[in-house]
Amino acid sequence: MTEVLSAAARDAVLGPLFESGWEMVDGRDAIHKTFQFGNFVEAFGWMTQAALWAEKWNHHPEWSNVYKTVEVVLSTHDVGGVSSLDAKLARKMDVLAGQG
Repeated sequence: MTEVLSAAARDAVLGPLFESGWEMVDGRDAIHKTFQFGNFVEAFGWMTQAALWAEKWNHHPEWSNVYKTVEVVLSTHDVGGVSSLDAKLARKMDVLAGQG
């Protein structure tokens, strides 16, 4: 079963994500990152790729797209905070964006 990351696990799991631009969301146990692409087609293509992984893992992001910018928030709603699923999807998103 998925559960909220412990304090010890957060340092190990989230540390590398913070180095790649992910941040904690103020007032909420969630992580956030803004992805910039060359144009709308690149942004939407990346979202499509990420959506396939999110569906495969049954873990879906909160996100929005405006032209070439995609804002992503990850939190595991079932457990009320950041879990290993969020870290896994964040790492995959970074790789798909060429940042990991």
